Parts: sequence; structure tokens; C-alpha cells
Amino acid sequence: MEKIYFVGAGPGDKELITLKGYKLLSKADIVIYAGSLVNPELLEYCKKDCHIYDSATMTLDEIIEVMSLGASQDKIVVRLQTGDISIYGSIREQAEELKKLNIEYESIAGVSSFLGAAASLGIEYTVPEISQSLIITRMEGRTPVPELEKLELFAKHKTSMAIFLSVQGINKVVEKLLEGEYDENTPVAVVYKATWDDEKIVFGTLSDIADKVKKEAIKKTALILVGDFLGDEYNYSKLYDKNFSHDYRKSTID
Repeated sequence: MEKIYFVGAGPGDKELITLKGYKLLSKADIVIYAGSLVNPELLEYCKKDCHIYDSATMTLDEIIEVMSLGASQDKIVVRLQTGDISIYGSIREQAEELKKLNIEYESIAGVSSFLGAAASLGIEYTVPEISQSLIITRMEGRTPVPELEKLELFAKHKTSMAIFLSVQGINKVVEKLLEGEYDENTPVAVVYKATWDDEKIVFGTLSDIADKVKKEAIKKTALILVGDFLGDEYNYSKLYDKNFSHDYRKSTID
């Protein structure tokens, strides 16, 4: 019996799928892709006789049925998920069902949209003496978040944040961030469909970002990036300091 492959499709740009993911996609007999969240151009890598399913119209039971039948027939089955499967990929419930059927699976890492967004912006989330941590989170909605992971509590750290699945509630996001430790002048970037051809980037601060996002009619498929890493202030790292570089190389050799 063939195993099931969960493949991260990348953030959008068809060339940002990993080489391993591309190879599996190009030889797959069955592909179940995550609807409009996955760039359909990626399906051009599939064989002509590949059976392709859009999971947006399928229930969990239907997805597992297709996987199970394919595996029993020694078909190569690829579950093509948006971004990287480890972040809001919702593969856990699929994996648990496969375990019940004694079907093995393998996960192939992908490029997450928060990485694609940073590349589009040409920025780093970690800036010496400004921010050395990144919080990846979402605002609670239909899916609640643990009490200690509320946005206002994370905001107390004043570090870099990448907020998924929350742009539809941008006013509430701003309210919660201001309730924490961010101030109204904190820079914000909202990136719609990072790395797609129709990518859109909106810059602002916590004082005006909600109005700007509404003006651009962005209601989904966007990341909210918050923090001083987006500002003009920065410090050089010690990486290129002559003494530091010499000491670092020596310590790694020793």
C-alpha cells in the first residue's frame, strides 16, 4: 500500500514550491488541493492523466475516502496544502483518520506565506536590538484561542508579529493590539495574497491601517504584520564585525 503525501504548496508563486514537493506533484496519480488557497498554476506540474480534486467542495470523509482508495491501489496521492503544512494547515484531523486505517503518510515542508510576505517586503522579522522574536498567531473567531494566547497578551511583548486569518476583523485586531503594549504609531503592513500575481501590500500604522485596508477592500487571504521591524530604525548585526567573525569561526572549530 502506497503512503499519502502532504505537500506544502508554498505561498502562491508556482516557483516557490520546494523541489521535493514539485517532484511528488509531477508524478502524482491523485492530487487533492486546497481550493482557491492554492495557486491553480501549480496543477500544471501534474501529469495529464492525474486525477485532481478540489477539497473546497469535499467533506473530511470524502477526502479520506479518495486517499484510502488511492493508497489501496498503490497510487501516489498528494494532498496539496497552502503555504507550509505546519501552520494552520489542518492536516492533523486527516492524519488521525489515516492512522485509524493504518495508512502511512509523509509531510513535505513548504514555504509559508509569512516568509513569502517578508520576501515581498524585503524585510527581516528579526532586527538587532529592535526585535529578536517573531510571534505567529491569529485572532480568535470561529476557532477560539487559548486564554494565554490572546492578541492583547502577545502585544505586551512588543516584538514582531505575523497575524494570520484575521484581516476580516482588522478593527478588532487593532483594538486588541493597542490594548496590549503597542502604540498608535507602530508600523503595520497588510499583505494580500503574498507572492501571487495579484499581490497587494498596504502600509500604515495602528492608527490608520484599518481604514486603509477597508479602502482596498481586503477581506481575506491576507497577513497582518506588526512591529518596529517595519520601521526605519535598525542596528547592524555583529556578523560582519572582524573580531566577532574571527572569534565565532574559532569557537565553531574548537
